[in-house]
Amino acid sequence: MLSAEQTEQFKKDGYLLLKNALDTSVIEAIYREAREIFALQIEKVLGTKPDIDNRDAFEQAMYEFFEKDFDAFVSTGKTVQHTIELHKLGTSNAILDIVKGVGIEKPSIAVRPAMQFNSRFLSKDGSTHWRLGAHQDWRTGQGSLDSVVIWFPMVPADAEIGALQVIPGSHTAGLMQANTTGYAGYITDNLKDEDFIQTEYEVGDVLIFSAFLIHRSGNNVSPNIRWSVQLRYNNLAEPTFIERGYPMPYIYKPQEELVTPGFPSADQVKEVYA
Repeated sequence: MLSAEQTEQFKKDGYLLLKNALDTSVIEAIYREAREIFALQIEKVLGTKPDIDNRDAFEQAMYEFFEKDFDAFVSTGKTVQHTIELHKLGTSNAILDIVKGVGIEKPSIAVRPAMQFNSRFLSKDGSTHWRLGAHQDWRTGQGSLDSVVIWFPMVPADAEIGALQVIPGSHTAGLMQANTTGYAGYITDNLKDEDFIQTEYEVGDVLIFSAFLIHRSGNNVSPNIRWSVQLRYNNLAEPTFIERGYPMPYIYKPQEELVTPGFPSADQVKEVYA
């Protein structure tokens, strides 16, 4: 549970960095499951079985997989968002105690858990999606006014690997003007670099912050991937959220056409149950 001092600090700064907040074995299980899924596709595409316990070698294989079969890489990246261990954590007491500790009376999952794997080597045509500029997460969620985000890395994270940078107290300025053409809607107001605070983490540390807090990715100049998890929560008891009828801006729907034309044949289905 959070102390009264921590709760007040959260209200003042708009974030709390909690040391040793999660069992590292839980994080390792999520991290391992994701690597195992990628390893299956890497073996299929590259013809070699990567060692998921050799970080540098495995991530080099990730980069080669990205270059050789981009579509399969993207689909695999989407698949790891649906792992059992990741979703179990999102509803765990360890996480919900933190969320309730900052005042979220009746937590509700705002959007599906997100696993991110950021590196300049996982980028096409100079895209900077792996390094998000200054933004507020509320713009994409539009939930309760006290909605919160939990972010934590699955590997040690400091400035070199691009850990988050935040502006303390910026959550009280409300919703900033932003360019909504990007994924997160980058803030168009002039911000001073010196106002950003660099956060640093060991595995097990957790950052919880207001969805209105201005933050950005650091610059991952390392040769490694910044593996991280993001969880978002609304407060179903927050008056304006009730008044607005619990809006949900995220749209989940299947595509109309078959992903793999002509698949499956009747024989392939029968074989499964033979």
